Amino acid sequence: MSEDLCFMPAAEMAARIRRRALSPVEAVDAFLARIDARNPVINAYTTVIADQARAAAREAERAVTSGAPLGPLHGLPIAIKDLYDFKPGVRNTFGSRPLANYVPDVYSTYIRRLEAAGAIVLGKTNTPEFGHKGITDNFLFGPTSTPYAPGKNSGGSSGGSAAAVADGLAALAQGTDGGGSIRIPASFSGVYGFKASFGRAAAAGRPNAFLNHTPFIHGGPLTRTVDDAALMLSTMIGPDPRDPFSLPDDGFDPIAATRRPIVGFRVAYSPDFGIFPVDARVATVVREAVPAFEAAGARVDEVTIDLKHSHMDLAHLWLRQVGVLYWDTVEWARGVGVDLLGAHRAEVTPQFVEMLEAVQGMSAIQYKRDDIMRTHVFDAVQDVFDSYDLLVTPTLAVPPVDNANDGNTIGPTSINGQAVEPLIGWCLTYPINFTGHPAASIPAGFTDDGLPIGLQIVGRRFADDTVLAASAAFERARPWHHTYPPRPKGSAAGA
Repeated sequence: MSEDLCFMPAAEMAARIRRRALSPVEAVDAFLARIDARNPVINAYTTVIADQARAAAREAERAVTSGAPLGPLHGLPIAIKDLYDFKPGVRNTFGSRPLANYVPDVYSTYIRRLEAAGAIVLGKTNTPEFGHKGITDNFLFGPTSTPYAPGKNSGGSSGGSAAAVADGLAALAQGTDGGGSIRIPASFSGVYGFKASFGRAAAAGRPNAFLNHTPFIHGGPLTRTVDDAALMLSTMIGPDPRDPFSLPDDGFDPIAATRRPIVGFRVAYSPDFGIFPVDARVATVVREAVPAFEAAGARVDEVTIDLKHSHMDLAHLWLRQVGVLYWDTVEWARGVGVDLLGAHRAEVTPQFVEMLEAVQGMSAIQYKRDDIMRTHVFDAVQDVFDSYDLLVTPTLAVPPVDNANDGNTIGPTSINGQAVEPLIGWCLTYPINFTGHPAASIPAGFTDDGLPIGLQIVGRRFADDTVLAASAAFERARPWHHTYPPRPKGSAAGA
């Protein structure tokens, strides 16, 4: 029964709680018991707040029995990321040794909203140091594994959140996405990840309210079903007067979007985004999955995309833009007594240091010139949407990679004999962080040896509803919920 509960769709769990067929206390206890059993295997959580979660569950139970108004996530146990996703009083390490004991006293916008909707936070989930790469591993906690193959990475940077959802350690999980950090781990961990249009889920960051636009950074859900993502997203979206980039309320209804048919939709399929080498195992799974859109009534055409730059040049562009962004983190850390490039340098991931040092002497003029390359990517994507409603690609160029044993797992350095940038260059996700379009990664299937593969769905600007509609239609055509709990190959009961 406990396992059935931990893999129940969150929308169903919420409905049972509302009609008093399931106790929030029972739900929280079941997830905490599974965390105790499974977290040592996959390393999804960095901090578990069991006492707080149980206290919140008792409060949630009293609200149900008293007939008080209940939020849409009332009593649902969730996981939140150990990055810039603050809950006051709960340790937030950023996956960094020098900040292992940092405790914020403020909320992140979307975390406050999730709790206001009734969600119960179980703990914080693992991430690479400051989220700087598409792999979850760090010197403080080590790597997170995909539950489908313990010992292979869950993807990053929201890898702990994705693995927690896949392995039944949370009903829902929150992630953030600055280069694919929701979609990458969704692919490696076999779950659904949705990145809304930039500004849809407000993030009133401080001290720099204007930080998250280069590249575009988004908060969003990681879930086992599309309906669950829509439910969670409905509580995260909406404007905030303190976020200068938040979108106005345009009536977007995530839950209604999942009921929308896609008959007559025009879908552009690119097997490689025009520039990426793609592992044959990935290419095969995605190619065989794409006809699901046709089964749902859409028309699919294979298209050619011209991003005007090599994947190596664009990966380095992303590293430069993120490197500049991270200098805000360096300055902030000094304010709390941590010198990432001085006294604490030896404790910091070397690639993160290199990223910072590479842009240290960059002029403002050079920095802004990079926006020309970014514009080329934007225009190439917009060219597709001149004729199509959706763009679909592989989410990643490779299946899950092996974990290292030194706290510094990276991605592949070559694919099909072609060199790739190992931090992000094997991810077909980061171009959409140059543009801000809505995008999702949906489970497309498995390799012959049981490794999960994701398919990326990109929508027109602000057309989040079409991405959710296509995701739901794909799920109906090729359901995957029966694959939970993950059963690693050669095991009848999981690792």
